[in-house]
Amino acid sequence: MKTVESINFKDKKALIRVDFNVPLNDHLEITDDSRMMAALPTIEKILNDGGAVVLISHLGRPKGEHADRFSMKHLVEHLSKITKRTVHFAPDCIDDNAMSISSTLPMGDILLLENLRFHSEETSGDVAFAKRLAEHGDVYVNDAFGTAHRAHASTSVIAQFFDEKCFGYLMAKEVENAQKLMKNPERPFTAIVGGAKVSDKILIIQNLLNIADHIIIGGGMAYTFKKAMGGDIGNSLFEEERVDTCKEILAEADKRGVQIHLPVDSVVADQFSNDASSSTSDSDQIGAGWMGLDIGPRAIEEFSEVLNASKTILWNGPMGVFEMSSFENGTKSIAQAVANATKAGAFSLIGGGDSSAAVKKFGYTNSVSYVSTGGGALLEYFEGKILPGIAAIEG
Repeated sequence: MKTVESINFKDKKALIRVDFNVPLNDHLEITDDSRMMAALPTIEKILNDGGAVVLISHLGRPKGEHADRFSMKHLVEHLSKITKRTVHFAPDCIDDNAMSISSTLPMGDILLLENLRFHSEETSGDVAFAKRLAEHGDVYVNDAFGTAHRAHASTSVIAQFFDEKCFGYLMAKEVENAQKLMKNPERPFTAIVGGAKVSDKILIIQNLLNIADHIIIGGGMAYTFKKAMGGDIGNSLFEEERVDTCKEILAEADKRGVQIHLPVDSVVADQFSNDASSSTSDSDQIGAGWMGLDIGPRAIEEFSEVLNASKTILWNGPMGVFEMSSFENGTKSIAQAVANATKAGAFSLIGGGDSSAAVKKFGYTNSVSYVSTGGGALLEYFEGKILPGIAAIEG
């Protein structure tokens, strides 16, 4: 992969596609700057070379209309603080004023352009919009792995207008770590797949059958598998239209010698509430009126044993409703098991989204090998899809 490392940016303006889609509270203050911090090494490399930086990103889903809540201006002060540089702001990304600011941008400074998605042309992949954006820089750098699966103007269309284009450090690191699992994982390789619905994770599970030795399945999706095996799941989350899919996955795993691990027991509740009455039940003998909201103690023990013996671990999706303190123990315990395996020498990749949020919540971010910033992008990568943002640079 061609990265910023191979380019000297002295007297060059780098147009960097970053993923600054950070969460803001009701006071429009940043509550988690992880994505901004992750882009710093790339920004600093260019500025230290003697170049200038023009940053483009989206924030939220404004759907082609200007909305103050989604303005990038709310990030300017914090960006200046963490980069210790002068940060200019353009209240649009392609108007004449934005072009004027970027054309006179001093080397060593940063320009943050307004939210790309204030223009519907961004998400539609409009060529003219991409060409106009390209006028902001001499070199195009894609450092936004979180949007690499989108064929948007700023991620895949824009690259054609640059002779010089490359990946940022973050993008390169994301792909490098993902390839460790996809190409030549040290075995045993265990994938933990959780979350609410089988339908969201069918493709990743099917592709993992070609790579993994063990697949641990938790979260709401586990109950459709249990139902497919003839179990009673009470009022647990269930996708009737996916029962045959679950049966096919189990049969294919058996044929390939891949061990599928489902929770033998569950923490069940009489309603979807942190204050609900709860108890423990076998996962295939859940009574009427009860629903599984977390994996149980025996499931934790079994899953932990598998993880302790693993050399490579991918984790995508929680084991239960970890946002509720009454049903967080399963996800917390698996985070602990992954951390223990990592300490013992395993390579562990946490696959973005809820999994990243979980390891952060429980204090294990620095106890695993790598935490991905790209939930949807990583998922599609593990589904075996070509990501437009990567293909645009690699040609």
